[in-house]
Amino acid sequence: MFNNYIRMMNQNLKIVLVMLATIVALPGIASNKKDKKPNIIFLFADDQCYNTINKLGNKEVITPNLDRMVEDGVSFTHAFNMGAWHGAVCVASRTMINTGRFVWRAKTLEPNLKTDEVNTQLWGNLMKNAGYDTYMAGKWHVKTDPKNCFTNLGTVRGGMPNQTPEGYNRPKDENDNTWKPWHTKYDGFWKGGKHWSEVLGDEAVGFINEAKDKDNPFFMYVAFNAPHDPRQSPKEFVDMYPLENISTPKTFLPEYPYKDEMGCSAKLRDEKLAPFPRTEYAVKVNRQEYYAIITHLDQQLGRILDALEKSGKKDNTYIFYTADHGLACGNHGLLGKQSMYDHSMRAPLIVIGPDVPANKKRDMDVYLQDIMPSTLELAGVKKPAYVEFSSLMKMARGEQKKGNYDAIYGCYTKQQRMIRKDGYKLIAYPAAKKVRLYNLKKDPLEMKDLAGEKKYQAKIKQLFNDLVKLQKDMDDEVDLTSVYPELL
Repeated sequence: MFNNYIRMMNQNLKIVLVMLATIVALPGIASNKKDKKPNIIFLFADDQCYNTINKLGNKEVITPNLDRMVEDGVSFTHAFNMGAWHGAVCVASRTMINTGRFVWRAKTLEPNLKTDEVNTQLWGNLMKNAGYDTYMAGKWHVKTDPKNCFTNLGTVRGGMPNQTPEGYNRPKDENDNTWKPWHTKYDGFWKGGKHWSEVLGDEAVGFINEAKDKDNPFFMYVAFNAPHDPRQSPKEFVDMYPLENISTPKTFLPEYPYKDEMGCSAKLRDEKLAPFPRTEYAVKVNRQEYYAIITHLDQQLGRILDALEKSGKKDNTYIFYTADHGLACGNHGLLGKQSMYDHSMRAPLIVIGPDVPANKKRDMDVYLQDIMPSTLELAGVKKPAYVEFSSLMKMARGEQKKGNYDAIYGCYTKQQRMIRKDGYKLIAYPAAKKVRLYNLKKDPLEMKDLAGEKKYQAKIKQLFNDLVKLQKDMDDEVDLTSVYPELL
């Protein structure tokens, strides 16, 4: 009888084990890693041009960790910021990515960002409501308190480190040695005693080390002020770039012919960084410092990547890397980001994740703010109707070969408008009553203006009318038709 009891118990145990195995195998009930929401890390640079990564073609710049990211994921080679309503282009870029709105509707929304109704719609809160532990540190520059959007905060910074008079209008010549990027006496990135990029690296690594022992997925918004001016870094990084190894941009000009009409005169803060007219020497020094601070930023990115690998969370983490826009830094006679040229509008964009192929490029035109809805998709959040940008994920995975936009729109205050479509770019300067046309396939550096050639007049009219339609779609109030009636 006792043996029969044991046999019965063994049979019942087998039945229970089979039932448990079946339950574990059911979708939505399992607790294995594949069913957990992925972690998401958003790494955000400031003023980094698309062509400042070694692995993506610039052999002058040293970026081993950005190269590592390129090799680990997909690089979108044509990612653009839409534009800005004032000189601080980063404000518009960051407002767009956090609200999901296109530029002019983001501007309209900006005064209401502090209200509870709008705050609930911001990126950080959408991720928080999806069950994420949210974290933000670094540059914010959005007109609401980040504590209203994120649960965990590191050091929150303003729009830029302080500049000093010594940081402008320099170098005047080879004997001008007033400013050195490693001098701490001018504060800037050194204010507080430790370089801001290193502080941000420390804090991001600290959050990952805390998150590794938690079950909740995390969303990190890590926003560097680098490589924005004042472009300061330790001397060892500047020494990596002897001036004789820095090339002058092929698009170098002593002065851009429409700088005043386009809003990039000597009165604009960014343009004051180097003397007028531009000299090759001044541009090379500015680029030397630009590359050095990018390499220093790259070091901090490496620390974050290493911490993620050590945490054991990498296999279930997506990483997005971009910048809020690009930077001229001597191209076309310009220093800042307030232009419609690619060097100022276009930023690097890298996506890494469990189902994202390694070491691939995607050449379709996208907006860098497309990262926001991409993360919502990964978090299982239905894209709200007010989010106008589109997810990158199907393109990243190779499931979609065509971009989400027929054309890329660009604007700067009332002074510049742009459309990029069908391999061409049309730029309008209403105050100068001037348009410029570039064939982007034959002339990717935008050096040969075709607007004066008779055979391109039909193309100009076509693009102009497409731009006017885009303006209506964007709630853009600037009336180009009254300035250029001949193009209708």
